[in-house]
Amino acid sequence: MITLDYLYILAGIVFAIWALLSALDTGNGKRFGNAAFWGLLAASFFFGGQLSDFANGVLVLALVGIAGTGRLGRSDPPTTSLSDRLALSEKFGNKLFLPALVIPITAVVGTVAYNYTPFGETGLFEERRETLILFGIGVMLALGVCMVWLKPPMLAPVEEGRRLMDSIGWAAVLPQMLAALGGVFALAGVGSIIGEIAGGIIPENNVFIAVLIFCLGMALFTIIMGNAFAAFPVMAAAIGIPVLVEDFGGNPAVIGAVGMLAGFCGTLCTPMAANFNIVPAALLELKDQYGVIRQQVGTAIPLWICNVVIIYVAGFLIWN
Repeated sequence: MITLDYLYILAGIVFAIWALLSALDTGNGKRFGNAAFWGLLAASFFFGGQLSDFANGVLVLALVGIAGTGRLGRSDPPTTSLSDRLALSEKFGNKLFLPALVIPITAVVGTVAYNYTPFGETGLFEERRETLILFGIGVMLALGVCMVWLKPPMLAPVEEGRRLMDSIGWAAVLPQMLAALGGVFALAGVGSIIGEIAGGIIPENNVFIAVLIFCLGMALFTIIMGNAFAAFPVMAAAIGIPVLVEDFGGNPAVIGAVGMLAGFCGTLCTPMAANFNIVPAALLELKDQYGVIRQQVGTAIPLWICNVVIIYVAGFLIWN
């Protein structure tokens, strides 16, 4: 059986290669900081499941220490020359995007085939992890297509990946860190505290106000923590499950899915979502580092209102 652990190992191998290449990159004055950062990340993927919670916490603190003390530098490894890229662009044009389509096609078609054909009876993939595993397989297939079709240098994929990740830096792992923070908050009982506060605010049997507070909490917690995945465990434990689902009998699928979208509206408005809002501004060398956020606020607010309406109508009026 192919389990999610295989993807962790694959990711660990990539990070380990980046660590090695970073250590050998004499053109980067901070190469050893990069090597240590990607090496520790590789170790977390290889051994995180075997390490204790304390050891994993120390590993995370080491990553934070490396990034926080400015030990990460930007690399510019040689892969293909500008003339090579221009030549490929002129030769293939928009066909260069075709390999990227291999990834979603593999994930979607593979998942449907696995769940709705006899193929699923083989038990090839870990239960409820089929899409993630097929997504990883799609990445490998797309990489193989590129290598056979375009014939780049053998190290081009990992070197280009390293260059891009070095450009993003610590923000590349921020979503995972913030999602873990949401889990910590949930285990610490933050959701119960928020639920008690909300219980004193929500009028009796007023579904709309409960939906409004749930969506507002999702957006605000996301703004604070930068990631809707971190906000969801807190707000689900506080209002989503005990109030909207259990007390008012709402549709859990609608509440969960659209509630996440309400949180993502907060993502559009916060610098804490650095990998979405601050990194692009830096990569594009915008004069205003908050320029991306300023452009997104006008979309985030009406979209959030739409999410409130969708949960209320589809999750309660139609459902009940």
